[in-house]
Amino acid sequence: MNTSKFVAAAGLVIASFGFVQKDVPALKNVFKNSFMVGAAINGRHTAGRDEKGIALVKQHFNTISPENDLKFGPIHPKESEYNWKPADAFVEFGNKNKLFTIGHTLVWHSQAPDWLFVDAAGKQVSKEVLLKRMEDHINTVVGRYKGRIQGWDVVNEAVNDQGGTFRETKWLEILGEDVFAKAFEMAHKADPKAELYYNDYSLYKKDKREGVIRLVKGVQAKGIKVHAIGMQGHYGLNTPKLEEVEASIIAFSKLGVKVNFTELDIDVLPNPSRREGADIAQNFDFEEKYNVYKNGLPDSVEQKLTKRYADLFALFHKHRDKIDRITFWGVTDANSWLNNWPMRGRTSYPMLFDRNYQPKPAFNAVVNVVKKK
Repeated sequence: MNTSKFVAAAGLVIASFGFVQKDVPALKNVFKNSFMVGAAINGRHTAGRDEKGIALVKQHFNTISPENDLKFGPIHPKESEYNWKPADAFVEFGNKNKLFTIGHTLVWHSQAPDWLFVDAAGKQVSKEVLLKRMEDHINTVVGRYKGRIQGWDVVNEAVNDQGGTFRETKWLEILGEDVFAKAFEMAHKADPKAELYYNDYSLYKKDKREGVIRLVKGVQAKGIKVHAIGMQGHYGLNTPKLEEVEASIIAFSKLGVKVNFTELDIDVLPNPSRREGADIAQNFDFEEKYNVYKNGLPDSVEQKLTKRYADLFALFHKHRDKIDRITFWGVTDANSWLNNWPMRGRTSYPMLFDRNYQPKPAFNAVVNVVKKK
């Protein structure tokens, strides 16, 4: 992928609102010869309400993803109704600041609107009807942002953690396995110049890795391009093992695609789900034992977080020839989704910037990965 024009242009953007962090190296510049570095942003950023967060985005990142504004349900709540305002603001923010802008996501079982899979009588629609609805949605959304969104998560989270089988969703039930190739084909037709990705969590797991390889090969066998596989990096302090992550980087690159780490954060809190994924369907009632650092992160845990980020970025840098993009899922600890998942009300510390918008020790450790080379 030729990203130089976006990286170079982004480097010229100066953080506004008087919040430039002087003497702090910009992440996008530190890794300019390795891969793009980005963040998922929300409506407070695009509407100008989080001024310090906006300044961090402009200073440190050269690519952005939307947390929710381009998902099927939020943007297309009714068959004949589109909610363009949040998505337009996101795309405008990215284009104005010369950021490589990602669309997330076109085909996903979660956050799909109620009307999508049923007819007026409430009965499940036919294959032909759902195909037409999918095509209309992709043509409309991708077409609206043609040339302004540079990459799309076309299919999201379609493979099970165990066994590498395809997730049993309404998409798969009604359309069969053709849904994957059709989605990529439609997206390419709507914007032939956009990059197209498959995105999923827990891709370090061998079974799931093999399932994704099968999915991508099936799309490629029809002559349809998949530009990259997005590995969601929702990791913990100790899991997954670096060797598992590395095995997937190498395996996916052998498909002739790039690898993106699309949703990176490190959860330092106990997790009741006992898993290292991001299945938003799993939610739990609040318990204090899962919110153990509400008054601040102990130094011993801060050190573990710092080492974890350093080790991960050392691995990313080692495989920079295979990786196009690293995107953090959020900007600071304050706006991370992990404050509210898998239960609401937690005080989480997963990012490189704290609640006061200041770089944490983990930030310096990440920067030093390149300085030590």
